[in-house]
Amino acid sequence: MRMKRGRAVSFFLSIFLMVLFVPRIPAMGAEDLVLPNENLVADGLPAIPKALAERVAGYTDSRGATFEAWHPVRREMLIGTRFAEVAQVHRVKFPGGARAQLTFYPERTGGARFRPHTGDGFVFNKDVGGGEWYQLFWRDEKTGRVTMFTDGKSRNTGGDFSHSGRWLAYQSTRRTGKDNDIYVVDPADAKTERKVLEVAGGGWGVVDWSPDDRTLLVVEYLSANETRHWLVDAATGAKTLATPESKEKVAWGRAVFAKDGKSVYTTTDSGAEFHRLVSLDLATKKFTVLTPGVDWDVSSLSLSEDGARLAYVVNEGGVETLHVLDTATKKEIALPKIPVGTIGAVRFHENGRDLAFSLSSARSASDVYSIDVTAGPSGKLERWTESEMGGLDPAALSEPEKISWKSFDGRAITGFLYRPPSSFPGPRPVIVNIHGGPESQYQPGFLGRNNFYLNELGVALISPNVRGSSGFGKTFLALDNAEKREDSVKDIGALLDWIAAQPSLDKSRVMVTGGSYGGYMTLASMTNYNERFRCAVDVVGISSFVTFLERTEAYRRDLRRVEYGDERDPKMREHLQKISPLTNAGRITKPMFIIQGRNDPRVPYTEAEQMVAAIKKNGGPVWYLLAKDEGHGFSKKKNQDFQFLAMLKFVEDHLLK
Repeated sequence: MRMKRGRAVSFFLSIFLMVLFVPRIPAMGAEDLVLPNENLVADGLPAIPKALAERVAGYTDSRGATFEAWHPVRREMLIGTRFAEVAQVHRVKFPGGARAQLTFYPERTGGARFRPHTGDGFVFNKDVGGGEWYQLFWRDEKTGRVTMFTDGKSRNTGGDFSHSGRWLAYQSTRRTGKDNDIYVVDPADAKTERKVLEVAGGGWGVVDWSPDDRTLLVVEYLSANETRHWLVDAATGAKTLATPESKEKVAWGRAVFAKDGKSVYTTTDSGAEFHRLVSLDLATKKFTVLTPGVDWDVSSLSLSEDGARLAYVVNEGGVETLHVLDTATKKEIALPKIPVGTIGAVRFHENGRDLAFSLSSARSASDVYSIDVTAGPSGKLERWTESEMGGLDPAALSEPEKISWKSFDGRAITGFLYRPPSSFPGPRPVIVNIHGGPESQYQPGFLGRNNFYLNELGVALISPNVRGSSGFGKTFLALDNAEKREDSVKDIGALLDWIAAQPSLDKSRVMVTGGSYGGYMTLASMTNYNERFRCAVDVVGISSFVTFLERTEAYRRDLRRVEYGDERDPKMREHLQKISPLTNAGRITKPMFIIQGRNDPRVPYTEAEQMVAAIKKNGGPVWYLLAKDEGHGFSKKKNQDFQFLAMLKFVEDHLLK
């Protein structure tokens, strides 16, 4: 399934500082050092003094909250937030109320949703060790008892309740380990489970139920540029194509059945560059555009229980705005003023009035809000959570500045620049952070501990949206596919030219970093522009497209082949080997920091280890860190705090000197 286009802090930024370390034999005593925990394995890293940890006190103590679900009867909600090591499900009974923890696990939980109408319990998912083999659980509201209703071995994702509330539909790989078959179950009684649909591929998922609970709307994701929706009989599994056939690649996004069940509200880039909000007639397969004047992507649909109001989000170049449509008149409903930022998890309460969402900005951690959509522009914006900012002063945090530069082919590439305070004189060193995906997008949100680089070290941060990023139209999205992969790397080369032309930035002190695909971009940037960077940090990055495609988990392998190219084709295999950083590791002579989770199902840990070995063989300086209890990025706070200090040490040793 496609990663959501842009969140409060995109994936690469959320893991870019997730760095760990193990000290060499130190000159000082152990009591003067910050020591690693038992799950961290490292090679070639220096000792980190406690004095450094004291300097960052306050920057590591902020937290955020995200909306999970409304209670269907009472005006209260479930949220996700972290008070110990990882995020857990909490209950909040009223705006500004206490956060009461409901799940207690050493691994993160999420995806909570109440059973409709009764609210007698809720479903949630839990991972183990970052391996993403999610299991689904039912928590009974009366007893508090939690039971797992999936098999404990396969990967189980999604989950959408029928309108009656009796059934939950979700997708699971249990049959083959790679195909996302569709199952239906009463989560309070695992014995009721049955398989509705067998499919081929890992891109299938449940989208919605029809109002009469007879039909499932199911998505088939083929690539970022091509998706289809299917209507599946919930009793027989018979399926028919819901979206119109097309000779060209067309993408269909989030969708919900209209109240009459005869049409669906969805988004599509059919006939346009961006995802427009449309009403799709299921009988004729013709659609009507509901946002004709919007030249940005539309996402995050939520329909009120009575079908009278449709909420959606517009991504305006990285900043998101919330809208509500009157489905009868097709006119927009005026809303109260909402702060500028990134918006997620939009959901109506069953009362049809209260609309909840998560909101993040540069000066505010992610928090949960709601509005009464019937109150008009004078209505009240209610804040349900007020997450702790640690020792950070919101007013002192840097606001992002949108920047643009011309790449090798004359195409304009954009990004966001965070400048340090003016109290730092002279040209400032720069950290370039490249998002993952690759079909993701950097959207400016809360930087959290990253503000230390700005406020205390005077380092500027630049987050580019190179070609292949979502949010800029389907043509831009496809500009890095297959043979065009290195064109996105050239966008970074052009960014270096832009940095060199800025009097306020120091072209001789630039570091590049990124996670996942951003990790590949980091390694590729170093093999192409080694002399122009001072150092680099690769987090869970691809070092060889061939070995990556051969070893990534089976349920996602074919989906990645569409994006990167099929390594089984001799000509493509030769091309992938040619451009892979592993092939060109001998070009890297500047200090490298490589970070990896041992349980990563997306980019296997072998991608990191083979790159470390290649750099060492060529005599290059490299730090390597492996977390035995993490996957595709680090989620546990003790690991995150550790890696943040190690990152500071790396920056001080190799970027600032």
